[in-house]
Amino acid sequence: MVRKFIYGTPFETEAVTADIPVENGSPAYGELCTENGFGFRYIMEDDDIIYGLGEANRGINKRGYCYTSWCTDDPNHTEDKHSLYGAHNFLIVSGTQTFGLFFDYPGKITFDIGYTKSDTLDVFCDSADLALYVIDGTDPYDIVKQFRRIIGRSYIPPKFAFGFGQSRWGYKTPDDFREVADNYRNRHLPLDMIYMDIDYMDSYKDFTLNDDFRDFPEFVQEMKDRNIRLIPIIDAGVKIEDGYSVYEEGVKNRYFCQREDGSDFVAAVWPGDTHLPDVLNPEARKWFGDKYRFLTDQGIEGFWNDMNEPAIFYSKEGLAEAKELARSFSEESGGEAGVWEMGNKLASIANSEEDYRRFFHRIGDKKVRHDKVHNLFGFNMTRAASEAFDRIDPEKRFLMFSRSSYVGMHRYGGVWTGDNKSWWSHILLNLKMMPSLNMCGFLYAGADLGGFGDNTTRDLLLRFLALGVFTPLMRDHAAAGTREQECYRFEHTEDFRHVLGVRYRLLPYLYSEYMKAALTDDMYFKPLSFVWPDDRTARRIEDQLVIGNEIMIAPVYEQNADGRYVYLPEDMKFIKFLPDGTISEEMRSRGVHRIDVALNEVPLFVRSGKCIPVADAAECVADVDSTRLNMIGFEGAEYTLYDDDGIHKDYDLEKNCKVLKME
Repeated sequence: MVRKFIYGTPFETEAVTADIPVENGSPAYGELCTENGFGFRYIMEDDDIIYGLGEANRGINKRGYCYTSWCTDDPNHTEDKHSLYGAHNFLIVSGTQTFGLFFDYPGKITFDIGYTKSDTLDVFCDSADLALYVIDGTDPYDIVKQFRRIIGRSYIPPKFAFGFGQSRWGYKTPDDFREVADNYRNRHLPLDMIYMDIDYMDSYKDFTLNDDFRDFPEFVQEMKDRNIRLIPIIDAGVKIEDGYSVYEEGVKNRYFCQREDGSDFVAAVWPGDTHLPDVLNPEARKWFGDKYRFLTDQGIEGFWNDMNEPAIFYSKEGLAEAKELARSFSEESGGEAGVWEMGNKLASIANSEEDYRRFFHRIGDKKVRHDKVHNLFGFNMTRAASEAFDRIDPEKRFLMFSRSSYVGMHRYGGVWTGDNKSWWSHILLNLKMMPSLNMCGFLYAGADLGGFGDNTTRDLLLRFLALGVFTPLMRDHAAAGTREQECYRFEHTEDFRHVLGVRYRLLPYLYSEYMKAALTDDMYFKPLSFVWPDDRTARRIEDQLVIGNEIMIAPVYEQNADGRYVYLPEDMKFIKFLPDGTISEEMRSRGVHRIDVALNEVPLFVRSGKCIPVADAAECVADVDSTRLNMIGFEGAEYTLYDDDGIHKDYDLEKNCKVLKME
């Protein structure tokens, strides 16, 4: 059962699509305070587990730390960080009392989950203007399903988007992309997408191409003829430049975010000075979304939206303040402007909360200060694109994912987890983040495999890819200036060929489980505790996940490890995809086991009484033959396979499903 409570005058985020009547009074759980802002307090029992918060730091169980929903451009995802790129204000208390809470509030809101006081859950924000949804259910899994039903169906990408993609910030010319395509195809390394980072544009201007791409439609088709899609990036800031039509139209029609005095706000990002499209304004959102047609008309079928927290390197106001402080510091050595104050000012000039208070959105006849609705910018930028795709070709699926997000954006696109690092800890962080994102509706998700920042290593990339085999978004992405990490750059390329190949062999199963989860408001990734709720050991395990209803994964995420320990809540078959193309199967009984996993092997476990389909190896999604599938698992088991054309929006479960049996 879902109950809705309104406090003050909330901003309508459109996160919830269901019509739920408003109740008077307070929820049955915890204590509320609406004086001097909003506060919710709940006293946790010792065994309570707190799930949720989507893209957040640390573990699946969020207890013991403090998290702030405030979409933040910060690439250093260390354990001390309270905010990442997304804002997903849904959590579940699981214990003697089990219930869900969604705080529909688009500004900064903090979740102190046993951080200040170990038994106390405190949720607080500055304004008592929000909607609170309280969900009662039989268990956390049931609560997730109820929540997913009220926020709407998860985004469904085209089937090619389940292939492997290669990306690097630094591909600038068609020949750069051809080099990547040639090296993958000539070495028979599977590939379906090459991503275009900011250098494909003319001076980093959205919806433009640099002079090297004069024959862009022909180049797009050349890549498609090789079963490779080009996926361009779109950034939030629109360059201020006379003669640039997007800029001039936005200024003329007042489609950009404005200062309080009505002038267009100026924020510096990659192109230099830019304006931010007012994507919360429906007219401006439609205008910006329709700009994607510039690239779809040339054959592009997918995009990734970036810098949409929105990221701000500095504003004119913030830069002026820093310059004044620097002047004072240089002229008054030992004076009021100390070295620490100077350092702090320079460190905080980017993505300053002061800047977020300097501009406004126009919604109807009202002006709304940005910081009050900050977490909705990435959501509505991606919504702009998705709604435009429906106008451009209403029956076709486009690939779309975003860096910044809020609950509700899951209907319009997926997410990648932002600018991670080539750190072993980020394999584990990726693993733990997936079910939490699923709880909030984000099924099409993944991390930058191998790490975006810093220099990867061969073993780190192979282990990251072995996890990426199972994430719906599977992309290798690296920053300019880091070690080149395309799979063909490393010795023994055959090991990468094999690991990537496992993705394509499992694709019929992974795609089927994704589609069934999306169409039935289910989860693709589940914590073990959702499947075995009465198993106390399973409740505490966070480095193993269930995918769909048939398999459990337990990736290796430590340097120089040749395997790991796993806990099996039931008898399972231990499956390894071996580098010679064969598959090993071993029965393992319930309990703790040590498993050996070489760098060039991909492990998984098939649950008792289950089976899964496996295809022959392929080098692109189009070549995966779903009519010739082998079954692995338990004799006599059946599997319901979902399959469709992967292009259109005919999602009929009955028509697109068939039952396969393992003999």
